[in-house]
Amino acid sequence: MELSWDLYETPGDELEAFVRHILLPQRDWKEEVQDAWQRICKFLQHQCFEDELVLDQEVRVLKVVKGGSSGKGTTLNQSSDLDVILFLSCFSSFQSQQLLRDGIISFMEDKLERCGRSLAYQVKVASHKGPRPARSLSLQLQSKKSSRVIRMDLLPAFDVLGSLCPDSKPAPDIYEDLINSSSYPGEFSPSFTVIQRHFVKSRPIKLKNLLQLVKFWYLKYLKEKHRKVTLPSKYALELLTIYAWEMGTEESESFDLDTGLVAVMELLRDYKNICIYWTKYYDFQNQTVRNCIKQQLKECRPVILDPADPTNNLGRKRNWDVVAKEATYCLRQACCQTVDHSQRWHVPRARDVQVTVKQTGQETWSISVPPYNPIWRMKAEIKKRNLVFGEQRLSFQEPGGERKLLSSHRSLGDYGIFSKVTIRVLDTFPPQIQVFVKDASGQSTPYAIYPDDTILCLKGEIEGAGGPRVEDQVLKFQGRKLRDHHNFTSLEIKDSDTITLERKDLRAQPYNLF
Repeated sequence: MELSWDLYETPGDELEAFVRHILLPQRDWKEEVQDAWQRICKFLQHQCFEDELVLDQEVRVLKVVKGGSSGKGTTLNQSSDLDVILFLSCFSSFQSQQLLRDGIISFMEDKLERCGRSLAYQVKVASHKGPRPARSLSLQLQSKKSSRVIRMDLLPAFDVLGSLCPDSKPAPDIYEDLINSSSYPGEFSPSFTVIQRHFVKSRPIKLKNLLQLVKFWYLKYLKEKHRKVTLPSKYALELLTIYAWEMGTEESESFDLDTGLVAVMELLRDYKNICIYWTKYYDFQNQTVRNCIKQQLKECRPVILDPADPTNNLGRKRNWDVVAKEATYCLRQACCQTVDHSQRWHVPRARDVQVTVKQTGQETWSISVPPYNPIWRMKAEIKKRNLVFGEQRLSFQEPGGERKLLSSHRSLGDYGIFSKVTIRVLDTFPPQIQVFVKDASGQSTPYAIYPDDTILCLKGEIEGAGGPRVEDQVLKFQGRKLRDHHNFTSLEIKDSDTITLERKDLRAQPYNLF
């Protein structure tokens, strides 16, 4: 049966044949792209910077790495997506790359115009359009033997990873430097191409077929229809597809392409709930990196963090509503209609959050919580474990912030919590109220008190929980010192108010020797 070139008219059970006959690169096209790649590499390594001073210094090519779809093994037939990452000796840091990159790009453009004939291709440099300085030099190469055009981007980059194995985790200080140096998100992502590429390239062939199918949909039904609209990058859709496969199949190498396509389209349709990240190359152990990730996860969704670069949220400001509309239409077409409902992938819109539960008098334990589940479900599980029947109060505190109550009818996602979090549990029995006591480090702890209790009673609770001795404590509310014999009602301290704890300066106290 001859397949239609229209994906939407192709039955879902024929998608594998569609990929095999239409999307996979043919041998002659792969050879042509490979030839162009080799010629450009040879030019850059042995001719471009040879015997030249660039910005008053010698420049050596440390290595050239193939990126884009060609580097990842997900390219389409007759479609070139080839990034040439050029690691140069003149870049000794992210800052120096930022300072020198424009000059390097201008030099390469001039050299290609003067010496491009040696490549056996007609070379056309595409003009840069955008508010920011160019990160790359975009080329169109046309062979003198055919009319087909090969597009590639030359990206000069700082070789921050050196000889790191692509499957290894970079040292945390590399990401610290990245976070402290970046002027806008993802500016230095090319420096991480080796691990970025490995993240995709190491996946099973069947998943790469699904990636090619999604990419074809993106190019034909989005790019062609919305040429003047800023759309998400192809890489963003690649990451969503990988996430859908990981969560929907538990990384199985055997699945139906139409089932995978439906899962991806449903994710795109529900983009307002997407918040995904990986911890393969960076995690929450380093404070600078942790703060960066947590800040990114609080951004307006969708949030899709580059697994190789925590500064790069690929979901930011990309007209996802346009993508969602086309994805919804795709779900009604023949390519998505043969999937049995029972076979559909269950793909959560965000990973479960590891919640560490702390409660005075109880052993600390952890629970895995879907971020979009109502908090009352988490309360029910905590109550079932601890067998306490008072009014359960959950609270959390971000570093440097105030402790906040978690409302039963909201979710962790509503509070921007999509990563590891520690919550404190406090059970109160009417007419008890909850107060937070913040120490000198900024950490606050909840305590259950009666409105008629005195400040001295609270001091006793603080000492009993491992705090300073009663006589060493100074408690303040809204800047005024609280006297021991006053009660909370008279001081107008209400539920969930914060009291600050200070230690007395014992050196200032007079000594009574007799």
